[in-house]
Amino acid sequence: MGVRFVVLGKQGAGKGTQCVRLSHHYVVPHISTGDMFRAAVKSGTEIGKQVQAIIESGDLVPDAVVMEVVAERLERDGAKRRGFILDGFPRSLVQAEMLAAFLAPEDLDLAVDISVPSSLILRRLTGRRVCTDCGAIYHVNARPKVDWICDLCGGEVVQRDDDTEEAIRRRLALYEHETAPLVAWYEQRSQLVSVSGVGSPDAVTARLVRAIDSGLSGSQRTGSQRNGPRG
Repeated sequence: MGVRFVVLGKQGAGKGTQCVRLSHHYVVPHISTGDMFRAAVKSGTEIGKQVQAIIESGDLVPDAVVMEVVAERLERDGAKRRGFILDGFPRSLVQAEMLAAFLAPEDLDLAVDISVPSSLILRRLTGRRVCTDCGAIYHVNARPKVDWICDLCGGEVVQRDDDTEEAIRRRLALYEHETAPLVAWYEQRSQLVSVSGVGSPDAVTARLVRAIDSGLSGSQRTGSQRNGPRG
């Protein structure tokens, strides 16, 4: 059976980059909530229409709908059996409990928290610039070659509305209120691995793999005692 873990961390902590790398390293699918929502909307299914209507109204997608989208994805391609890395879910204790119930009698192997100080998050995100055409990401310290014109497609490179300092501070406050308690919840369940996300992407990846491998050894011993042999 492959590894099964969720990745936690503030927006701008590097979750997306590291999840892709970890997905390749452990040979399991990287399942992003954002990607799933976009795919559901594009598919035109009943759940996709629900998600689209909710997003267009400006409301948050209800926990039950989020869990339905996640559950459907985990049932495809043998992800529930083969393993997965969840990115962007769960975001609250309610969602974590829903996920645990869905996976029962099995469980997650680990919850991996990528820890980055909020001051660094602010510097990263307020300096981020995005191509309006292809979505390529730049930074004020890593600009396109020519006058904020995308190197890849020639589109205009701009600061997104949600990358202003005010918007980022709101998202960080929301994270502390809703998502940060998950760290304590998973720690109480002896499933938490916390890793510093400060440094180069390569350094953070190496740090994550060491911590995850160590955590997996411990979780497998605990799982064997609790559930009997796995596989």
